[in-house]
Amino acid sequence: MKVFLIAGEMSGDRLGAALMEGLKTLRPEAEFFGVGGALMQAQGMTSLFPMEELSVMGIAEVLPKYRHLVKRMHQTAEAVLAERPDVLITIDSPDFCLRVAREVKKLSDIRTVHYVAPSVWAWRPKRAQKVAKVVDQVLALLPFEPPYMEAAGVRCDFVGHPVVNEPVASDAEVAGFREAHGIGDAPLLVALPGSRRSEVSRLTPTFGGVVARMKAEKPDLQVVLPAAAPVAGLVRDLTADWAHRPIILDPNGLSEAEMLATKRAAFRAGDVALAASGTVSLELAAAGTPMVIGYDMNWISWQIMSRMALIDTVTLVNLVTDTRAVPEFLGPAFRAEAIASALLGVLDDPGPQRSAMALTMELLGKGQANPGLRAARAVLDGLEGA
Repeated sequence: MKVFLIAGEMSGDRLGAALMEGLKTLRPEAEFFGVGGALMQAQGMTSLFPMEELSVMGIAEVLPKYRHLVKRMHQTAEAVLAERPDVLITIDSPDFCLRVAREVKKLSDIRTVHYVAPSVWAWRPKRAQKVAKVVDQVLALLPFEPPYMEAAGVRCDFVGHPVVNEPVASDAEVAGFREAHGIGDAPLLVALPGSRRSEVSRLTPTFGGVVARMKAEKPDLQVVLPAAAPVAGLVRDLTADWAHRPIILDPNGLSEAEMLATKRAAFRAGDVALAASGTVSLELAAAGTPMVIGYDMNWISWQIMSRMALIDTVTLVNLVTDTRAVPEFLGPAFRAEAIASALLGVLDDPGPQRSAMALTMELLGKGQANPGLRAARAVLDGLEGA
């Protein structure tokens, strides 16, 4: 069995790796091809080119790299057609992945599966019809998504979110982490300014302002910043002038197991987190760490996207539970003083968030079969019924 997978960013790499593991369990003879990061490569894929080339977000940020992205799109589609896999599985990154699927569908009858339903409930609802023209099946992470895709005429399976099956640091690991970094019993802020160079460059200076204001209120506050490997050096440069230097966790030079264990310990050790918008909010929810979400982007990108939005929150904990337990500061609201005030408020009263986070994990499939295995079963069932 040949499987061609495409992931464009770190969250997709995690999804792809879990799916590949599930497919290997059900079909040990499976061969994998495509584009992926370190986790997918550890499962047996040789990436066609570095996945990080596709990790670009925001309209203005994409424009300078547009020609190169188009070149990679054609290269990827040609590789799919050359391999003639049993199935092409594209993972998130819809602007790139669905263009590849469209090109493949024009020239072949290869079955196409898209993992992570496009957020048609959030913006650009007509995308559901466009997806249905080039995708045979969608795998959804969120329980409310299948009806949106099925209404457009495409099969959609809710397979759960892999975050519910990922390990969480133990009390002993948390204590060891705090001791190793000299944190002791001090309140700990986990700062997470993203994994892309563009967002790290944009968010980190304001994060520094937040830390300065919080330290003024809580002088014993400690800050840990788990950096993504591709941007660890940039994070060091951007935090060099912070009034309070964070403990930077650089995964470069660590094994995959060491990196993940350190990150898990940092997340659960935190009393509160300030995070960029994205799936990291679910990782924090799984760890039981209350949070505030902050995000900003190029002015042009913000003006366009804010006008197209159909929802009033971007945080998955809020969306899955239909609450607004997690404070957000997006676009023009991304200001250090307001964010610091919200973080201090969450530190004082984390109860409502903890309840919402627990409910989120339940609704995303905690206690059920491994989402990677559920996704693999859905893919194979779709192939058998094709």
